[in-house]
Amino acid sequence: MRFATLDIGGQSTLVLISDTGDAYQAVGQIVPGVERLAQLIDGFEGHRAALSAAQHWQPLGNAGWLPPLLPRRNIFCVGKNYHEHAKEFSQSGFDSSSVNGEFAPPAPVVFTKAPSSAIGHGAMIEAFAHITEQLDYEAELAVVIGKGGRGIRKADALDHVFGYTIVNDVTARDLQQKHRQWFLGKSMDTFCPMGPWVVTADALDGANLGVQCHVNGELRQDANTRDLIFDIPTLIETISAGMALEPGDVIATGTPAGVGIGFKPPRFLTAGDEVRVSIEGIGSLTNRVG
Repeated sequence: MRFATLDIGGQSTLVLISDTGDAYQAVGQIVPGVERLAQLIDGFEGHRAALSAAQHWQPLGNAGWLPPLLPRRNIFCVGKNYHEHAKEFSQSGFDSSSVNGEFAPPAPVVFTKAPSSAIGHGAMIEAFAHITEQLDYEAELAVVIGKGGRGIRKADALDHVFGYTIVNDVTARDLQQKHRQWFLGKSMDTFCPMGPWVVTADALDGANLGVQCHVNGELRQDANTRDLIFDIPTLIETISAGMALEPGDVIATGTPAGVGIGFKPPRFLTAGDEVRVSIEGIGSLTNRVG
């Protein structure tokens, strides 16, 4: 199943997306009282049969896309989690986290983005030209937590996954470097395009999905999640070791090689650029820089 949040007549509406991807039904019409995806996740199994039987579809038309869910707390992110990207980042001169020139980190590099940075498919990424001159893109598979918990074992981790979505971890590289800690360079408003929808875990194998990013139609990133340095169960085990994960938490799993700082000279985003992140089995997330 695919769940999205749409702006319908100025109202934020949680919807079920049809298998064809061109129609929707409001979840509240099927499960009364459920208005947000985090609410649905809590009791999803009890509603699965009713949702599977949805029949009253409406065409998507001109409905606006919002982030499929707004996490109740910061979005968990993982840095340097593909070997080739870890190498390009370490060699870029922008990596303040590298120790003794290492490429691949010995443990997951976890940081966060503020939930206020989330925007939906089709929304504008602000250029913030008065603050940054080095705007970059990062295509990522994101995990949406279903069953929460602390101290989740790697062997049990996938039982805690509700589904998957796409994230573009937009980054101001000069701010990331200037402050030596990544939060400000990652968390400005509009710096977390997410969507267009969440696909439930039963429909995908998160360990084997193609990930691509096109900028103005040019292929920049092209990899597969099987190339992750730390796989999804490891990330869940690591984050939950001393912090309880909650239903609706989002974990962005890292980006492959091909980001702007990986080119010589770097190829940063500018106003008018279109970034399209595509992940096999999910779809495409497209946003322009304004």
